[in-house]
Amino acid sequence: MSIIKKILLLLPLLLLALSAQLTAEEVKKIGKYKDWESMVITEASGKVCFAQSSPILQAPKSSKRDAKLFIAFRPADKIIDEVSVTAGYEFNSNTVTAQSGKNKFKFDIKEQGFAWIADSKIEFRMIKRMKKGSRIMITGYNQNGSQTIDHYSLLGFTKAYNAAKKACS
Repeated sequence: MSIIKKILLLLPLLLLALSAQLTAEEVKKIGKYKDWESMVITEASGKVCFAQSSPILQAPKSSKRDAKLFIAFRPADKIIDEVSVTAGYEFNSNTVTAQSGKNKFKFDIKEQGFAWIADSKIEFRMIKRMKKGSRIMITGYNQNGSQTIDHYSLLGFTKAYNAAKKACS
C-alpha cells in the first residue's frame, strides 16, 4: 500500500479521535491501562482500533498542546501496528524522532499536524522497544523552528496495545 494512501486512510481516524464532537456511539473505549487507553471506532469500512496516550511531561512547559501518541489497527485496509504522533501543531520540515533509551526512531511522513513512520519494520521495532521501556520521548519542531519534547510514560502500554490488537483481530 502506498504511503499516501496509508496516510489518507488513517487521517480521518485520528481527526475523529481528537474531535471533541464525538459521541459515545462513534468511539468505544475498550479500557484504561495506567497511562494508556484503547479505543475502537466502527466505520462503514470496518473497525479501527487503537491505543493512545498523552504526554506526562511537555517541554517547553509554557506550551500547552494537545499531543498524543497512537498505535492503530485497521484490518479492512490490512494496516497493523501503525505508529503515529501529533504534537498539537503543524510540524516543520525538521526531523520528528522518538527515543527510548539508546533506541531512536525517525518519523518519515509529516502532514496536517501528524507524523508517521513509513517502514513497517521500524514500526515493529519501535513497538517492541515500547513494550520493554518505561518512557519514550517525541521530539518535533513547530513552524517557527522551536523544538518541543513530549515525554510519554509506557506504563500500561503493552496491555492497551494488546487490547486494541485483539479488538481488531
